[in-house]
Amino acid sequence: MYDLIIVGGGPAGSAAGRIAGKAGLKTLLIEKEEFPRYKPCGGALSDHAMSYLDFEIPGKLIEKEIYGSRICFSDQVIERFKDYRISVIVTRSKLDSFLLEKAQETGIEIIHGEKVTSLSNGSDHVTVRTKGSTYKSRFVILATGSQSPLKNTVRRKDKKREYGICIVTEVEEDNEAIDRYIRKSIEMRFGVSGMGYGWIFPHDNYYSVGIGGVANFLPDPNGAIREYLEENGFRGKYKLKGHVVPCGGYKRNLTDNRIILSGDAAGFVDAFSGEGLAYSIKSGQIAAEVISDVLSSSSCADMVQLKEYERRCYREFGEHLRYSLIFARIMHKFPKLTFNIFTKEEAIIDKFLEVAAFRLSYKQYLKWLLFNFRPGWLLKSRF
Repeated sequence: MYDLIIVGGGPAGSAAGRIAGKAGLKTLLIEKEEFPRYKPCGGALSDHAMSYLDFEIPGKLIEKEIYGSRICFSDQVIERFKDYRISVIVTRSKLDSFLLEKAQETGIEIIHGEKVTSLSNGSDHVTVRTKGSTYKSRFVILATGSQSPLKNTVRRKDKKREYGICIVTEVEEDNEAIDRYIRKSIEMRFGVSGMGYGWIFPHDNYYSVGIGGVANFLPDPNGAIREYLEENGFRGKYKLKGHVVPCGGYKRNLTDNRIILSGDAAGFVDAFSGEGLAYSIKSGQIAAEVISDVLSSSSCADMVQLKEYERRCYREFGEHLRYSLIFARIMHKFPKLTFNIFTKEEAIIDKFLEVAAFRLSYKQYLKWLLFNFRPGWLLKSRF
């Protein structure tokens, strides 16, 4: 009997595992793949996300440092920089392997290459089954990402308007050419896909190029990225990888008796930018902390205590995600008007970079917009 089983070895699972191990919980982490494994992702890791960690990300994993953003719509281009770093660029396969190693050094048990097929939520434990084995635990954290059906044991399936589809590929290029094109910034182009955007992120000797949009507005994602690649001068044969990303800001059930959802499985993703790493790391940490508190309390049979997980996540970032959804709807409902305003008022894009750096919340940003500019399209919006 384990105290805790964590399903999934990505950032949420690793973060939970490190907290559980340091708390002395008998913990098993089950990961369906062998690490390192490919992970389709732009690879932007914010300084805010790194601030949650109790260790440094080694320099060998950092490929680029990002200080600004190039935002495009139609023939309009806005490029702004800050005097502080906003994020770093990493390759997710390397980052995820490193984070899992940091979890394992706390003494937790890790199994690679074994897929969990089902869960049975009992009165005093959870039974976890894989193809070849059965495990039992007092509690389970599902950190399986957004595509695993296991999360639906806790919450309903997302509707098509509640998740996005992303398609990404890698385009080889030498670092000198990358620095000439997009030095120390990332590029985001709107109007490419439904309620989403296309991106070009600089890596070490390659670009991460992709598009993402809300599922019910993006009927042909493969066609959309091929068009996007062509428009940006990338005419080779590229291997396309797709994945599903939840839109944050929607109300979802996060706990069920002895099971907690964290990271993408819980829907913790910025609906506008697609940022999920910070919320994965922090939600995994909170989940393990709450379970540790329940196990050490005299009334650990009272599963109402797990609801503290939902309360803590909302206090930490729930409101921010809710307003990211509001902001995404505004931007994609009035893209031309929005970019006309952004182009005329440099302060607007400057201020938005503070949101990207987590120095300002979406709520504060929207209030600042209304107070300083009172744009009619924003005042008339229905969210």
